[in-house]
Amino acid sequence: MHERKPLLTRLSRCNRGATAVEYGFILALIVLVLIGALTEMADGTTGMWNNVSNKVQNPG
Repeated sequence: MHERKPLLTRLSRCNRGATAVEYGFILALIVLVLIGALTEMADGTTGMWNNVSNKVQNPG
């Protein structure tokens, strides 16, 4: 007869779930860095185009 091990014992010996969670954290960190970089770049680009618009409207 097959002996059944408790669920927590089986999960504590399994590394696949831990690896998936680690990859998930790495991916989440990369996404957060990308969002932050794109936000900063968008702010700079918006400022540049606002400056161009002001110069075109008020060329003096």
